[in-house]
Amino acid sequence: MKRFIQQYGALLALIVLVVVNVIWQGHDFYAPENIRNILSQNASKGIIAVGMTLVIIAGGIDLSVGSMVGLLGILCLLGLNKWDNLPLAAGIAIFGGVALGLFNGLLVALGRIAPFVATLAGLGAFRSLALAITNAGQVTTKNASFEEIAGGGIPLPGLVSGSGQPLLVNWPILIFFLISLAGSLLLNRSVFGRRLIATGANEQAAEYSGINTNRVKLASYAILGLFTGIAALCVASRYTSASPATQGLYFELDAIAAVVIGGTSLAGGRGKVGTTVIGVLILGLVDNMLTTKGIDSNWQGCVKGVIILLAVLLQRNSSRK
Repeated sequence: MKRFIQQYGALLALIVLVVVNVIWQGHDFYAPENIRNILSQNASKGIIAVGMTLVIIAGGIDLSVGSMVGLLGILCLLGLNKWDNLPLAAGIAIFGGVALGLFNGLLVALGRIAPFVATLAGLGAFRSLALAITNAGQVTTKNASFEEIAGGGIPLPGLVSGSGQPLLVNWPILIFFLISLAGSLLLNRSVFGRRLIATGANEQAAEYSGINTNRVKLASYAILGLFTGIAALCVASRYTSASPATQGLYFELDAIAAVVIGGTSLAGGRGKVGTTVIGVLILGLVDNMLTTKGIDSNWQGCVKGVIILLAVLLQRNSSRK
């Protein structure tokens, strides 16, 4: 039973949610446009969740990713408005994410600061920088090409949206699944993935076996920073704007929730990217249920908090059996 819950619990929960939504909403739920919208709305969070999976498996955590999304979105749009160069603006978000991830990794790996404390500081500092840079004002852009990053995609043959336009699988959705595939291969089919698991399972034993655990931790935070930069670019493109106070708000909660729901141990050393993807879909379905039934959006955070608690309790009880 323990092994069954660990391996298939998240998948069973997803299946149950799908069945409930089909009964509850009918065609409105399984209409292709609604499925596309659910994926599109959660793709950026999913991209971050993949990176968060790697960090947590290595024994870390990052509470600053939401604030990073806000700061990187601001810097990206400011760069785009100043130089009107889309590749440069994208580079600011992506490489800026790597830089911030490396900064967090240095604090954890070399500074020997607890991951929770180091990234909690980043949560406040990065958001504060975004507010200071913009004087708490929103940044917008009218660059039509920038909007295509999130709005463009690959048309689905024979399907049209409610407006009569071809139904697109948006680029962020494709990026999410490509990054999920890459993350899964990295974790399961590479030496680095084995070292991630060994570091999270028993750091001292990993060091005795010749693994440079500091380098592993640093790399995991850099990868998470890279994915966060990509997510920040997608979010900024989706809204063609960035608000320093709200952009990326609670993204860290969604990412960690998806990882935990997927069965990855918060103690490190165990987890899968594939089940994190399932966790992202579960949260997306929950949000969709609450929204379509007109339930106050202020309750969504409470619902996610309860889901995280249940997932952690289920993990703990399973590990004791």
